[in-house]
Amino acid sequence: MLRLNGVRLLAICLPLAAGPAAFAQIKIAVVDTQAALAETAEIKKAQADLEAKFKPRQEQFQKLQKELQAIQQQLETLGNKLTPQAQNEMNLQAQRKQRELQRFSEDLQADVDRERNEILSRASQRLKAVIDKLAEEKGLDLVFDLNDTVYHKSALDITKEATAAYDKAYPVK
Repeated sequence: MLRLNGVRLLAICLPLAAGPAAFAQIKIAVVDTQAALAETAEIKKAQADLEAKFKPRQEQFQKLQKELQAIQQQLETLGNKLTPQAQNEMNLQAQRKQRELQRFSEDLQADVDRERNEILSRASQRLKAVIDKLAEEKGLDLVFDLNDTVYHKSALDITKEATAAYDKAYPVK
C-alpha cells in the first residue's frame, strides 16, 4: 500500500514539476476591452451621433422640467392667496406635469439605452474578432480581459493595439 501511494504521489508530482517549463512556453496578453472599445473611432462617432439624435428630446425634457418648476414656484408664492379651488387646480396641474415628465424621462432613457446597447453589442462582437486575429498574429495562447485579472505586467497589455486594429478593420465612414 505504501508503494502504491508513492506511485500515486509521483504521478501527481511529475506534472507539477514539469509545470513551470510548460507554462514558460505559453504566451499571454491582457486587454482592457472596455477601454479598447471606448477609444475606437466608431464608438466615439456613435456617441456623438447619439447625443445629436437625442438632443431635441433632451431639450424637450428640460422644457418640461422648467414648466413643472414654474408651476411649483407659483404654488409656493401664490399658495395662500389662491382660492382652495384654484390651489387644487394648480396641484392637479403639477401632478399631471410630473407624470408627463416621468413618462417622458423613462421613454427617453429606454430609447437611449436600447440604441447604446445595440451599438455596444455589435462593437463588442467586432472587437472579439479583432482580438482573436491579433492574438493569432502575435502567436498568443491566452488573452485575458484586464478587468478580470488581479495583476499583470504592463508589457502584456495589448489594449492600444486592439483599438488600433479595430479602427483599421472598421474605419468610420
